[in-house]
Amino acid sequence: MKRRDFFKTIFSLFVKGALLSTAGYMYAKYVEPQQLTVRRYDVVHPLIPKSFDGCRLLQFSDVHLGYHYSVDHFQRVVKQMNDLDPHVICFTGDLLDEPNQYEHVDAITSLLTQLHAPLGKFCIYGNHDHGGYGTDIYKRMMTASGFRLLVNEWVTIERGHERIAIAGLDDFMLGKPNFAKTVQQLPKETYTIALIHEPDLVTQASVYPFHLQLSGHSHGGQIQLPWIGPLVTPPLAKQYVEGFYDIGQLTLYVNRGLGTTRMPFRFLTPPELTLFTLKAGS
Repeated sequence: MKRRDFFKTIFSLFVKGALLSTAGYMYAKYVEPQQLTVRRYDVVHPLIPKSFDGCRLLQFSDVHLGYHYSVDHFQRVVKQMNDLDPHVICFTGDLLDEPNQYEHVDAITSLLTQLHAPLGKFCIYGNHDHGGYGTDIYKRMMTASGFRLLVNEWVTIERGHERIAIAGLDDFMLGKPNFAKTVQQLPKETYTIALIHEPDLVTQASVYPFHLQLSGHSHGGQIQLPWIGPLVTPPLAKQYVEGFYDIGQLTLYVNRGLGTTRMPFRFLTPPELTLFTLKAGS
């Protein structure tokens, strides 16, 4: 190859690489974070009562409002959630990225109030909800908007003359989680859904009478590469990153969340809402 042709080839490769990098940057920052997906799954279990057959439970997680996630953006998502017509809504933590610096608390509280779920709305603390002096801010917002904040406790949902339980653990990183307290006096043979922000706690949760654990925190890694997987995941989301896992009698589902944190990028991990339809097993 002649010297001139060699430099022409190198320059061509450099330009193509620069264009590809720019396109990847634009896609990861501006396109995929807006590509909300709705994932629908049936959950079958013999302890799910017949009266709950067909009950729709919607999970959303990790909004991180204030970090490249606006009120207008969340307003559109609230409409999409209501369009799914859930019976139950569960939020698995991290509403505001920095609670004590967020300026639109009243607007978000109003939007959360608009979420409709006839069998109840439930939530737990994530690490960002406790962080930034946010513990009381988050509690006031969720309580005012009709959510039941579960902190190491459980409640029952009744339909007809039958019931299931929703349990919520305090955040492990910045809260005071207590498994034993959470399951205290939990009725035996009751189908129980545990809301636990960090997914890697499933190993500890699996020894307790929970049947489905809903978690977030991981964001699916935010950036994944083909054949490699997620580049970085936060503490307590190293083993379980997204989707379903079975650990003993316990099924874990890890939601990728809605927003981003630390880096305003998503690649091969679009934001999600998850709609579970409960099915009474034989």
